[in-house]
Amino acid sequence: MRQDHLISATQLSRADIEAVLDRAAEIDADPTAWQERHAGSVLGLCFFEPSTRTRMSFDTAMKRLGGQTVDMGSVESTSVKKGETLADTMRVVEGYADALVLRHPSEGSAKMASEFVDVPLVNAGDGAGQHPTQTLLDLYTMRENAGLDDITVGIMGDLKYGRTVHSLASALTNFDVRQHFISPESLRLPRNVRYDLHDSGAQVREHTELEAVLAELDVLYVTRIQRERFPDENEYRKVAGEYQIDTDDLDAAKESLTVMHPLPRVDEIAPAVDDTDQAKYFEQAHNGVPVRMALLDMLLDDTGGAQ
Repeated sequence: MRQDHLISATQLSRADIEAVLDRAAEIDADPTAWQERHAGSVLGLCFFEPSTRTRMSFDTAMKRLGGQTVDMGSVESTSVKKGETLADTMRVVEGYADALVLRHPSEGSAKMASEFVDVPLVNAGDGAGQHPTQTLLDLYTMRENAGLDDITVGIMGDLKYGRTVHSLASALTNFDVRQHFISPESLRLPRNVRYDLHDSGAQVREHTELEAVLAELDVLYVTRIQRERFPDENEYRKVAGEYQIDTDDLDAAKESLTVMHPLPRVDEIAPAVDDTDQAKYFEQAHNGVPVRMALLDMLLDDTGGAQ
């Protein structure tokens, strides 16, 4: 895997994905063996949108590799409030860091920013576009619990605005996976995403009800309805809370079902599900550290790897 930047899951081949996941498994097995791996390296964190898991896990990952982070902080405390462009901000932070992580509300922002910097840049979410490192930790979680070949995956919720969905659906086309998409009609996969999936030969089915497919699933990937992406509050209210999972719903599922969620959740998974063996979303969040450690290790490795 040799890339200058990681902007989209579409950049990743099966071999790329497996290289990162295998490295993450090595790290997960013995995290202390990696603690001086990148001593002296600095990671720049540039988050123009709120974040808990992505921001903190990148910060933790870099420090567990022996490096440090420099954090831009909130947008309100930076020169962005004075009118500084994204390109100028990234060029400035590039001077302080060996690699950059960018989250921004505008789709396409990471691709644009990558054209102005020479150090590796990782897209940590660009609006409703892509979130490739979330996809890598999602795939790691799936591999650990259900495998990544000859499985059936259901992806439910906000498929229109959900960048985690767009990235994951694309990456799953590298494996023998049957994909089912469950959403309200107004939140279906965008046409361009559907086209790309069909063009890749993916087995894709769309549904409006989970009951139609739940019994077949090996993995159920639930997403929240993303209120902040809706241009109209009334449109959000029409679909808010339309899909909710509780323990009764899981009676119709396989005992081996893996239930995932990129978090944060609102009310789409009842707290009672947390205590079931099927719930893997907190494990999924934990996996962000070894997976991002693996990716950063490869990005920063001068001898090769994910650059």
